[in-house]
Amino acid sequence: MDWSVEDPQTKYELKVDLEKAALHGISPADVARTTQIGLEGASAGLLHESRSREDIPIEVRLARADRSRIDNLGNLKLPTSFGGEIALQEVTTLHQTTVDPSVYRKNLLSVVYVTGEVAGGEESPAYAIMKMSNAIDKIKVPDGYTVMQYKGTAMPERTDHFSMKWDGDWHITVEVFRDLGLAFAAVLVLIYVMVAGWFRSFVTPLVIMAPIPLTLVGILPAHALMGAFFTATSMIGFIAGAGIVVRNAIILVDFIELRRSQGMSLEDAVVDAGAVQFRPMLLTAAAVVVGASVILFDPIFQGLAISLMAGEVASTVLSRMAVPVLYYLSKRGPAAESVRLPMSPLQFALPTRATRIARQCGNGR
Repeated sequence: MDWSVEDPQTKYELKVDLEKAALHGISPADVARTTQIGLEGASAGLLHESRSREDIPIEVRLARADRSRIDNLGNLKLPTSFGGEIALQEVTTLHQTTVDPSVYRKNLLSVVYVTGEVAGGEESPAYAIMKMSNAIDKIKVPDGYTVMQYKGTAMPERTDHFSMKWDGDWHITVEVFRDLGLAFAAVLVLIYVMVAGWFRSFVTPLVIMAPIPLTLVGILPAHALMGAFFTATSMIGFIAGAGIVVRNAIILVDFIELRRSQGMSLEDAVVDAGAVQFRPMLLTAAAVVVGASVILFDPIFQGLAISLMAGEVASTVLSRMAVPVLYYLSKRGPAAESVRLPMSPLQFALPTRATRIARQCGNGR
């Protein structure tokens, strides 16, 4: 832990007594040059050493012990114009002051930065902030008010009261999850609009999108078992997995409506879709698991791999049952058996294996 408040630093100023310096024939430049040589040193040339590949610079300055005290600096000798020497303190006046402290501002507001590194069992700053936030709420300042905390992206508007702005990794985390959440919500709206336009129903898109939350059944326990935190990459994996879940659900619903267009009952179509389409869904999940396994132990993209792998396995198992059941509940009724749905162009172009077998049987093959 550290903060930006600085302790008072002593500062020494040497002012040249122009009258005394002039009496001894010493200029202010001579005083400045002698002081610089004593503190910082001066280059005295190069040492040409046969055993060295390059020339060695020679620097002349006082030893650390001699230049660490202001008294020793004052004892430096200056050559006079009359051939003698005089101490530096004889022609200068020493003034002791303090260094001006650094002033930090953010958005034109004065701030004091408190920095810290989180390590050990709780690497995420969220857990440390939650613990410290409870302790800060209990602090009572002398004026009687509590310290206001800003945990989002807003900044304090007043400087006459103490307030706490959680910044750094926390601020970045809030912005990332906020932007990803808004993007995910926009994508869900677009998916609903496209699916509603394709199936010409306002209820079917809800059935197709229902398995998206089911991925959390696998994602959250998998993070706990792996001892990993739910990071921004985990959120990206959840969003990416939602697209695969929607794709599997569309295949199931489209297959059910294909069976119904061929005259099959609603119950049989629902059961047939869950049985026939399970293998391609399982192969898709296996491909995702194998592809994401290469980054499973990466320190940055581990959350992405866990979300993709666990979310896809859980959604494949659960959506196989959830989507047909939800579709059946939304379509059941007296008119469910008499409805013959029109086939889409995709269904005409890609007849299923069962359709081809039925045609062969009808032709006596």
